[in-house]
Amino acid sequence: MDMETKYRFSCTLTFGDIYGQIIAWLVIIFISLAASLALMGARQPIYALATVGLILVLSLPFLLFAFVTTLLNHIEFEPVNNPQGEAAAQARAVNRVQSPAQAMG
Repeated sequence: MDMETKYRFSCTLTFGDIYGQIIAWLVIIFISLAASLALMGARQPIYALATVGLILVLSLPFLLFAFVTTLLNHIEFEPVNNPQGEAAAQARAVNRVQSPAQAMG
């Protein structure tokens, strides 16, 4: 008797998981813009544009890799054997959702 096992797909990724990656990439972009402005002030506009292009081209694959691996680490497949199990899995997923920050008063 082959019983077909059903799986529940859930993604637990939140903005806080990728927030640091976005900040780091923005820092890289601002550093490249500062370098290009410095080269632009030295009357070397070709080098300024090449600097920005090179930094963007070299940093985008790392950013993409970080986003994709973070996303894949937050994907879960849970087996669901019966309707009661599915309801329990949904209840666990609801409990896993983060609640917003509240002010201490």
